[in-house]
Amino acid sequence: QVQLAESGGGLVQPGGSLTLSCSVSGNPESFEMLYLMGWYRQAPGQQRELVATITAYGKARYADFVKGRFTIARDNVKETVSLQMSSLEPDDTAMYYCYARKILPTSPEYFGQGTQITVSS
Repeated sequence: QVQLAESGGGLVQPGGSLTLSCSVSGNPESFEMLYLMGWYRQAPGQQRELVATITAYGKARYADFVKGRFTIARDNVKETVSLQMSSLEPDDTAMYYCYARKILPTSPEYFGQGTQITVSS
């Protein structure tokens, strides 16, 4: 059973930066078989929303609200996915979840337990 573990959350002031990292365990196949990986977030009282995804080949996509502030990266050797965030705003406050699935859109989806980011002065 694939398990995802996030790290790097915390409290940051508006305009600040944070980097999240996601590691994978329990994967019986190669890391690249987790074709699509990424990050979702969920703020209190709101639905979970996509932040960014990256394929095994490094093709990245971002939600419109990212506006060039975040960068997703994938290390197929270290088997990690990271999300560098800068110019953080209070609206970025949310629980951030690592996400993974295989290439078929109907494949099972995996989420981590989440890491909290709070942007506040």
